[in-house]
Amino acid sequence: MGYVSAVPPPRTPAEAPDSKGGRRSVAVALLLGTLGATVVLLASGRIWARGTTAFGGDSLVLTADGRAVTGLPAALAIVGLAALVAVFAGRGKGRVLVSGLLALSGLGAALTALFAADGRRALDAEAARTTADTAAQAAGLTQTAWPYVTAVGAVLILASGLLALRFGRSWPAMGGRYERDGSPRARKAAAVDPDRPEDLWKALDRGEDPTH
Repeated sequence: MGYVSAVPPPRTPAEAPDSKGGRRSVAVALLLGTLGATVVLLASGRIWARGTTAFGGDSLVLTADGRAVTGLPAALAIVGLAALVAVFAGRGKGRVLVSGLLALSGLGAALTALFAADGRRALDAEAARTTADTAAQAAGLTQTAWPYVTAVGAVLILASGLLALRFGRSWPAMGGRYERDGSPRARKAAAVDPDRPEDLWKALDRGEDPTH
């Protein structure tokens, strides 16, 4: 009579849940999301627009940083960071939702940096504040490269979200290896010295057979 082995056949590399491709996509998504958010937050604090305004026969130089021009890219970068953490903490449909939020935050930050960052309103407000004249306006408007740097960082956040949407279902959850599956854990029996009565009593208290 033959024996039937209860040991499952070894998995092929394509079936392994923790494949090299999966680990690589996790690392790349985390790197892109973190780097992109950092770039957006730093670039938003730089000068995006310059101009001048007339004051007492002279010309005053005006500047406006990214947060004065539009606070959306920085705010969306913070949302993206929170979504990035939530991607690795969640699983199932929740992970898909936060992956979509991560991608949308990057897309929104990129579009805002490119199309809503001419700086005219911020420079006009700076002109009115500097000259104490509400009718003062900025002239000679020029834009720096920082809005485009912000957009590049936002695209990295978008790429991180797209990676999470594509591969996130196979990623392990944060701390998942430490979670219980509901089954009782096998407890390793402590070594019992038969020559020590206290060890025998401790083994009996634990429900173990000290004779084995």
